[in-house]
Amino acid sequence: MSFDGLFTKAMTEEISSQLNGGRISKIHQPYKNELILIIRAGRKNHKLLLSAHPSHARFQITEETYENPKEPPMFCMLLRKYLEGYTIENIYQEGLDRMLMIEVKGRNELGDLSQKLLIVEIMGRHSNIILVDKEKNMILDSIKHVSYAVNSHRAILPGQTYIAPPAQEKMNPFTATEDDVLKAIDFNAGKVDKQIVARFAGVSPLFAKEVIHTAGLVNRATLPTAFLSLIKKLANREYSPIIVNSDEKESFYMIELQHIQGEGRPFATLSEMLDRYYFGKAERDRVKQQGNDLERFIANELEKNKKKIGKLERTLQESERGEEYQLFGELLTANLYQMKRGMKQIEVINYYEEDGKTVTISLNPQKTPAENAQKYFSKYQKAKNAVVFVQEQIEKAEAEVAYFDRLYQQLQSASPKDIDEIREELQEEGYIKKKQKKGMKKPANAKPQLEQYYSTDGTQIFVGKNNKQNEYLTNKFARRDEIWLHTKDIPGSHVIIRSEEPSSETIKEAAGLAAYFSKAQTSSSVPVDFTKVRYVKKPNGSKPGFVIYDNQQTVYVTPSPDQVINMKEEK
Repeated sequence: MSFDGLFTKAMTEEISSQLNGGRISKIHQPYKNELILIIRAGRKNHKLLLSAHPSHARFQITEETYENPKEPPMFCMLLRKYLEGYTIENIYQEGLDRMLMIEVKGRNELGDLSQKLLIVEIMGRHSNIILVDKEKNMILDSIKHVSYAVNSHRAILPGQTYIAPPAQEKMNPFTATEDDVLKAIDFNAGKVDKQIVARFAGVSPLFAKEVIHTAGLVNRATLPTAFLSLIKKLANREYSPIIVNSDEKESFYMIELQHIQGEGRPFATLSEMLDRYYFGKAERDRVKQQGNDLERFIANELEKNKKKIGKLERTLQESERGEEYQLFGELLTANLYQMKRGMKQIEVINYYEEDGKTVTISLNPQKTPAENAQKYFSKYQKAKNAVVFVQEQIEKAEAEVAYFDRLYQQLQSASPKDIDEIREELQEEGYIKKKQKKGMKKPANAKPQLEQYYSTDGTQIFVGKNNKQNEYLTNKFARRDEIWLHTKDIPGSHVIIRSEEPSSETIKEAAGLAAYFSKAQTSSSVPVDFTKVRYVKKPNGSKPGFVIYDNQQTVYVTPSPDQVINMKEEK
């Protein structure tokens, strides 16, 4: 794991240096397991992200924008009651555990001085965020409730006494000596990296592997030196945040990872690094949860239509034998005098061939000669009628595959707010039943919200993330002489450059967005077509989001998440 106890220490130092003494002005809970605290410190507003997500638990200062629900969850309302307006007195880590403690002080509704403790426990799927009355050591509430039936050691419920997770009896690496390291490791037992994790607090397999790599040939002389040299670097806060990409897998840490072979990208701060690392990952996970039923439905429709096309193509191949059936019928009619009931086949001269070749025709022994000839004429007529029908059905099924392929791609790059629009579209198209929603109804004339970006020279670029947004963007929002972009023959987003004469650099950057928000997101040298909006048309009766266009030019780009992040910021 990357977010180990040592990383927790480094991140705690980073945020405490910026937020200690700050005032909590606003609290939001954009998602079920995540909080955003707006903290005024050093004449600046900071966004502190606290996450108890089962896969992406962490805490950091973030520059990302989160959309808040119309009605705040109960836990968020409780935090606002107890923490808004309070001052942060201290931010610290509990030992070398993955636990962040935020001590705050302020006056309650009666004007009395009150102290609270906000605790973030990072423990995988058991991660939690807990508000504790510091004076009473009593839990006021938590983002996840845990009963004794689930955890016999402690309950995380309002009114319960707060009990910390069970302590692990491990050695503090920051106070360890060379002798301590030698005593902790059994060099004859092997698996030294696992022994390091088991003996020292806050150490993860990632750090242990870096120790082994630094040591080179692991022995009693090299291992303590390697271990203590890396710990000394952390003790001196010689951090160099980095993300290493190896075999399409990314790893992050607060120091360089020499044991991982791959391209590394350094960052100025740990928080900046985490913003980049988690860019899209947590959101895609939320989308997967909210749109899991849609993903299953779309995948099933894709599979169903692909199988249908296969069956229809086999039927078409059979239908294309119609001329052969007609020939057999004619040849049998001409040779009725040679046939007798009970024959299984007959060899006759094909008088259509100049060289007088013979052909063998299968017969039904239960039928008369005339009935066998009529059978082939009937099969010919059936095949002739089927060809047109089957071709029409194949075209319809192929259109369905193309449509659901677009929807599937849109789900992969959707944000949580995009899911409802995809669901609405499927309801409007009659694929799924409409469900009655409680609460406020969406206005009938509500406009889709478009993703907005900026090119290097400050030109606005808009991206549609689903068919509703694409149709609104291209057919209503865009002006006739502005530039429209789309990946060539690849499902993806519609992109509009809000300019009639954009620079070549802006076109290339917009093409990068079109490639990123497409099925070719992880590919290189992706072809992207661009043309003026006036040359983009939606055929009558076509599926939502489908267009045809001409007068296009093509550029080739390699999509980059870094470029997408940079283009979100206004120049």
